[in-house]
Amino acid sequence: MVLDYQEIGRRIAQRRKQLGLTQAAVEERAEMGDKYLTNIERAKSIPSTEVIMRLAIALDTTPDEFLVGAVRYEDGEEWRSVAELLRGMEGRKLELARHFLQWLAGQEL
Repeated sequence: MVLDYQEIGRRIAQRRKQLGLTQAAVEERAEMGDKYLTNIERAKSIPSTEVIMRLAIALDTTPDEFLVGAVRYEDGEEWRSVAELLRGMEGRKLELARHFLQWLAGQEL
């Protein structure tokens, strides 16, 4: 799967605007540096998985809204608890979690 960072940035900006939030407000919520969100929204910076997770939490959505354009608001707390688990990971653990989630998404249950 090839990620389109310009499209990801557009989706993040769209969600931010839906909520009526400024870039500075989202950066504060997501504990990001000044002007980083501007660069992500304009595809000048490539966000890490952790940053995507923090943005999803800050913008009250799921990472898949940004990555593939799919939204699931009805599951509220369920995705939020998973997002919080992922947020606490870094490095190799986060990479393994991403691979596992990709594998799981392809399974028929």
